Amino acid sequence: MTERGEIRAEALMKRFGAFVAVADISFTVSPGEVVGFLGPNGAGKSTTLRMVTGVFPPTSGRCTISGHDVVRDAIAARTALGYLPERTALYTDMTVERYLRFVGEMKRIAAAALAGAVGAAMDATAVAHMAQRPIGTLSKGYRQRVGIAQALLGDPDVLILDEPTSGLDPEQAAEIRTLVRGLADARRTVLLSSHVLPEVESICSRVIILAQGRVVAVDAPARLEQRLRPHREVAVRAVGDAGALLALLRAVPGVLSVTGGPEPDGVLRYVVGFAHRTDIRREIAAAVVGGGMGLLALEPVVMTLEEIFLTLIGRPDGGEG
Repeated sequence: MTERGEIRAEALMKRFGAFVAVADISFTVSPGEVVGFLGPNGAGKSTTLRMVTGVFPPTSGRCTISGHDVVRDAIAARTALGYLPERTALYTDMTVERYLRFVGEMKRIAAAALAGAVGAAMDATAVAHMAQRPIGTLSKGYRQRVGIAQALLGDPDVLILDEPTSGLDPEQAAEIRTLVRGLADARRTVLLSSHVLPEVESICSRVIILAQGRVVAVDAPARLEQRLRPHREVAVRAVGDAGALLALLRAVPGVLSVTGGPEPDGVLRYVVGFAHRTDIRREIAAAVVGGGMGLLALEPVVMTLEEIFLTLIGRPDGGEG
């Protein structure tokens, strides 16, 4: 049974003449999730988002928003959906409030509820103090806030945000990220497309990664890392004799590999590998200290989302064995 707020794409394909832009895209985003939608340029992200949002129909396959087919039940699907495209159509001669009222009217929000809906969207995006300013006089950051406000009108179950921080300076981008985090809750689903991978890593619980028009991975970054790496790793930083420390680390039961050596400042740094299903950090620390070494740090070594992404798009099968 489909839940309110669920996004379900099933074998989506889009062909432009002989060119297949997207082939057999399937994924599900559950209610309340914040999911990153990633891929290199030309991977099919924007094409997929346009099919999911009903901007144009798929050549084959289907997509539902809160159970409503975006082609066969387009009005109901769009009512459940708020969409921020990469290039938002803002009417720069309108004031913020007038533009949002205009969008609300197009969304068929009841006249009696429209003022309240516009006010709530402006409050949620912190643009209420700009209500009477023409959009053309606003900074890029505030224009993005207005774009998100129009997506929020009607209190949709699902938000789809395509590159919400594109072209913003670091301060504006940080403000938009904070805003997006605040929009996600137990009843609202967010699908976020972005080229800024640290941004996705800080906001999203799962990622969908596309390459060459196909999904190559759908999972939490931590689980993707487990798929891509043969074992867990920790970095041991210590002072003492390099040969003795190396021998101590190799002798710990469960250690699979030890690499490293002295750093330029004279501190020893060794990366110790062990099986994903085990945790021998306590034993590693005890061996270093018990061997008379000065333990400075024991730090996990993890792949960043960028490293995971680059590994996966270089392997179109998604790294599956």
